[in-house]
Amino acid sequence: MDNSKVALVTGAARGIGLATAQAFFRDGWQVAMLDRDHTALMDATQQVQGAFAFVCDVSDPEQVKSALAQVAGHFGRLDALVNNAGVALFEPLEQCDYAKWRTVMSTNLDGVFLMSQAAIPALKATKGSIVNIASISGLRASTLRVAYGTSKAAVIHLTRQQAAELGEYGVRANCVAPGPVRTQMSMDVHSPDIISAYVDTMPLGRFALDTEVADAIVYLASERASFITGQVLAVDGGFQSTGVGLPALRKGKE
Repeated sequence: MDNSKVALVTGAARGIGLATAQAFFRDGWQVAMLDRDHTALMDATQQVQGAFAFVCDVSDPEQVKSALAQVAGHFGRLDALVNNAGVALFEPLEQCDYAKWRTVMSTNLDGVFLMSQAAIPALKATKGSIVNIASISGLRASTLRVAYGTSKAAVIHLTRQQAAELGEYGVRANCVAPGPVRTQMSMDVHSPDIISAYVDTMPLGRFALDTEVADAIVYLASERASFITGQVLAVDGGFQSTGVGLPALRKGKE
């Protein structure tokens, strides 16, 4: 392989992850795409020329270790890790049982910890960067987000911890916190009333495109952000500035 930079994107089979892989490719990066959905991942790699695909459940330490070894073996380097893999289960506080809690935490938080820790030696070698994907639900509490929002708030703090501890090695860590994004997952978990309420609340008056979030991710991973670390960038159309306590959410999913 040549010496061009390598980005590893988790949850890359669809949505923000796929858009991010495509954005890295357009910027001249080599791309490794990870996802636990084999079929969707194989389809997605057809949309990113030269991408190398790895089936991996980021919540499994052994699978993570194997995936990072494969990336090292195939590319010989790693310059950016994007921890995008995530699940969304929205339940009221009293109805979120421990199994649902662990389902969310194991991917959204444990996965970020495991992938980042495994990637540190390679990132030290290139003075690379980590970009973690959180959510505005990690910045402000909101109805039905007890597990999801808590996991994303933890990712935000984990990002700051990474920045504090890895900066001396030249490794940067930042976080993108998307607001509502028009992905298949968001359409599946939000009712029409909730979608309408989001749009009415956001100053820009629409959901983000996954490509808009991807552009922010690639910027933070790149040398264009070489003196930015430990930061949280809300890509949310101004949603955080106007609050997230929507009446439609308090009514629950329909």
